[in-house]
Amino acid sequence: MQTLTPEELHQQYAQTVAAYGALLPEPALRVAFAHQVDGYFRQYLLALWKAGGESVEQHQVDIYNAVWSRADSAPAALYWEVATGVARAGDFCPPAFFADLRSYDRQHATSLSRRFADQLTLLLLLFASADGGVSEEEAGYVNACSDALLEQCCLDGIRPDSPGVNAGDYVSRRTSGKSAPQAPAAPQKQTREPTQDQTQTQKQPEEEPLPSLDELLSQLDGLCGLDQVKKDVKSLINLVKVRKLRQQADLPVPPMSLHLVFLGNPGTGKTTVARLLAQIYRAVGVLSKGQLVEVDRSGLVAGYVGQTALKTQEAVQKALGGVLFIDEAYALVNQDSANDFGREAIEVLLKNMEDHRDDLIVIVAGYTDLMEKFIHANPGLESRFNKYFYFEDYTAPQLLEIFRSMCTRGGYTLSAEGEGAARKLLDQLYEDRDENFGNARDVRNLFEKAVTRQSDRVALLESPTREQLMELLPQDIDEPEEP
Repeated sequence: MQTLTPEELHQQYAQTVAAYGALLPEPALRVAFAHQVDGYFRQYLLALWKAGGESVEQHQVDIYNAVWSRADSAPAALYWEVATGVARAGDFCPPAFFADLRSYDRQHATSLSRRFADQLTLLLLLFASADGGVSEEEAGYVNACSDALLEQCCLDGIRPDSPGVNAGDYVSRRTSGKSAPQAPAAPQKQTREPTQDQTQTQKQPEEEPLPSLDELLSQLDGLCGLDQVKKDVKSLINLVKVRKLRQQADLPVPPMSLHLVFLGNPGTGKTTVARLLAQIYRAVGVLSKGQLVEVDRSGLVAGYVGQTALKTQEAVQKALGGVLFIDEAYALVNQDSANDFGREAIEVLLKNMEDHRDDLIVIVAGYTDLMEKFIHANPGLESRFNKYFYFEDYTAPQLLEIFRSMCTRGGYTLSAEGEGAARKLLDQLYEDRDENFGNARDVRNLFEKAVTRQSDRVALLESPTREQLMELLPQDIDEPEEP
């Protein structure tokens, strides 16, 4: 194949994007496509190069900067940015606007989403051929990306109106002697079914049974403190159960948001409760999987235009069927900058909460005052987050109970004197608490330091007994005095 110059690639890319955009019949579809398409294709370009296993050169940087379709969005990435992007390229994530295309196809019996899958294949092949040819590894990645999109089309009943493009038909060179790094994990299609003998001989890992609702509630009750939170969770479960019963009885069910705001200081059990709540939602039939995906601002926001939507969409995809837990969510709103990328992440989140309202729960968490400002910063947030759980600071006796439980789980025992020393320290910690008070995190630090001191002490014993290996003494718990 002839090597393409960056200018030639830009021209072909821009023409292809413009031609497809002209097919979109609704203004909202055209706007979403126009604002998102370049960012996604630059991300796919990085992943394509990672699949090919080639080292990044200046020619590829020029190609990356040629992927733009609007006059005001030409990138100016430097070599190190592209090289880092290739190294960090992750799994294939369908564009956010692809869900809109499928929705339109379902309503109007069209095939815009399948046409986009074909255009994606052709454009990725264009990128791959820009350096003179398409390798087998690159073709495999292109096909895997296309298959991921077409699988979603099939699930929506969107049938093909023409045969799809097979990237393998365009392979023109092979990697020379060295094995390429594994391509980013786009879903792979199985080319052939395993034989019956193969199926019987393969050892299938046994799946652990999912915990029942009663078991999950027992775990919730076993948490230290959090009395009001426990009541709120159980009230929420009752609300969900009654809604299901009303639906079965053909009674009206008012709209209800199950997204939550967790308010409180660090170390008060917010993540632990969120993880239990994700499984509880699964047990009562609200969610299909019940996993918890935990992120903060850095897990949603990128430093370049167009990349935040990709990063946020990837987090949402991982959380589908479960709970997306956003810690310190107030950091997404920068009051000092109207152009902060955190606002883009919020818009993507709100759209996905609407598109996947039947199988995605979002929980935002952080300090009480800051979270209230965050929720009121966007009308969309106010309408979707109307349930608040307050996590109070642990009391001094509760901190001691948490310390005891850490000892038990870690295989340590507290001597009577050791418990007295821990109680004194935790009482003082609670009395002196300020805005930096870490609750259970501070207890964890105390426990880990005690274990370290105990190890230093026991290591000096010639033949320590089992009891000595387990026992924590006052000198293990107390901070050593400064000389």
